[in-house]
Amino acid sequence: MAIAPSRTTLAQAKSSTRQRTSLAIQVRHATFIPRPRRPYTFTQLVTLSDGSTYTMRTTSPNPIYRAAKDTRNTLLWQPSEKSLRNVELDEAGKLAAFRERFGRAFDATAQSEDGAAPEAASEAVDGFADLITGYAPQDANTMKDSGPKKSPTRRK
Repeated sequence: MAIAPSRTTLAQAKSSTRQRTSLAIQVRHATFIPRPRRPYTFTQLVTLSDGSTYTMRTTSPNPIYRAAKDTRNTLLWQPSEKSLRNVELDEAGKLAAFRERFGRAFDATAQSEDGAAPEAASEAVDGFADLITGYAPQDANTMKDSGPKKSPTRRK
């Protein structure tokens, strides 16, 4: 004859199996591995000012890059090249507009047709000290008398 298990033993058996199953299940969270951030690079053909070309990898999507300034046409890299000296770049036309409005008296190296420096430029350099001292007051009392008069205010 089989003995029927009591209710307490069944509850103990169920709880023990639950504990076993919860401990027996392995929980493993995925670990995040950060990858290095490398942007996508394109192959680009660089054309220099003298016509020579080379390819390079860059993040710019333009397939061809035409360099306006490079080591071939810059005075810093070619100091003995006479054609690169005293070149005024006026790509936006602002220098020409300024000269049209105010003339060439403000040019640092402006020369007249006979080769001599213009008188306005030489006078400006020599006359700066005279210009500054011309504005200085001759007497200290003149500074006190200048300006609007304020009415006296009374404090209570």
